Amino acid sequence: MVRGKDCRPRKSTCTSTKSPAKRVVPPFSIQSKQRNTFVAPPPSCNAFRERPAANNLFRYRYHRGDFPVALETRGISWKTDITKLDFHFYLPMFFEGLTDTQHPYKVFARQAVHDMLTYGGNKTFPCIPQLIIPIKNAFNTRNKEVICITLKVLQHLLKSNEQVGEALVPYYRQLLPVLNMFKNCNVNCGDEIDYTQTRGKNISDLINETLELMEKTGGEDAFINIKYLVPTYESCLLN
Repeated sequence: MVRGKDCRPRKSTCTSTKSPAKRVVPPFSIQSKQRNTFVAPPPSCNAFRERPAANNLFRYRYHRGDFPVALETRGISWKTDITKLDFHFYLPMFFEGLTDTQHPYKVFARQAVHDMLTYGGNKTFPCIPQLIIPIKNAFNTRNKEVICITLKVLQHLLKSNEQVGEALVPYYRQLLPVLNMFKNCNVNCGDEIDYTQTRGKNISDLINETLELMEKTGGEDAFINIKYLVPTYESCLLN
């Protein structure tokens, strides 16, 4: 018998070579023209990342007992008449506490600010220069809860005195840059209901309401200064 040929497939003698892994190289460099390289993407600026609040003396003074306020089940109670307080000392101090999100510090700060703006009358207007830095620090935290609370306080401040709106115009450069970032941060919930609008927690709506109130109370130069810092803002008086 003639033995037939072996029909079994033979193993290939050549070994498959895998492509080497690509290296990450910095952009705008000579290495980016080499083979098997990958240009690193630009770093993120983290513009919307929450930042720690600036150091202030609010908690220290709270534990030391400097506030004429007592905590109750329904909120706070004042130990003295609000109209007899030194607004230059207490009002900026409570504004510094707006950056706090822990209990009971936030309860003291937020309710005390609204009470002093409600019953302070004309005493709030001379304190405007001292309130700019606390408001700016609250916006710079990028915390949406803190920004919403500060926007409500700013609206209350604008309504507390007719002269506050014009007095804030020179400070727009300190207050509006962060609002320009969050102006269009609406909640995309599709066909569902956004309950943050009824609760006053929609940051985009609060920013638009605050800007409109600033334009109404800021006088003739308010709109042009707002438009310079918030280019997407449209006037509520000219249209």
